[in-house]
Amino acid sequence: MLTKEVLEKVKEGSLSVEEAMEELKQASYENIGYARLDTNRELRTGFPEVIFCQGKTTEQAAQIFRKLYEKSGLVLATRASREQYEAIAALTPEAVYQEAARTVMVGNGRIPQIGLVAVCTGGTADIPVAEEAAVTAEMCGAKVERIYDVGVAGLHRLLDALPEIRKANAVVAVAGM
Repeated sequence: MLTKEVLEKVKEGSLSVEEAMEELKQASYENIGYARLDTNRELRTGFPEVIFCQGKTTEQAAQIFRKLYEKSGLVLATRASREQYEAIAALTPEAVYQEAARTVMVGNGRIPQIGLVAVCTGGTADIPVAEEAAVTAEMCGAKVERIYDVGVAGLHRLLDALPEIRKANAVVAVAGM
């Protein structure tokens, strides 16, 4: 039962406060054996649980993705391999793979974009991590400006990018060295 449905039942008197509390406790996650999926995170934070695929089997990543998709329709998986994506796509054909970011997503664009995040890299080797950050910010509803290869080894490149960076509400700096 969705939280709104529980609250409506309490309001109309067909469910006691104690019963509602128990229902909400049970609805807060789904135990699928190898993972406990936080199915109420979107309600609490505005964005559903994100799947960190690194270290998960292909089957685990695909099943978790599908379960979260069924609950929300908005899913982001990070550090996903091509093999994990293909397994996810077999269960959730709407899923899209961003190879540079190593992310799998569905439902992008559902959250209205507000604010601006500048994602900056020290060098080109940092782009995969920066793309992961950029895709995550976009999925969460931010506009993103990608400003790559502006490390201090080429200070003039960073200084040239300052007008763009200063427009941002937040800056993600990626410099791996």
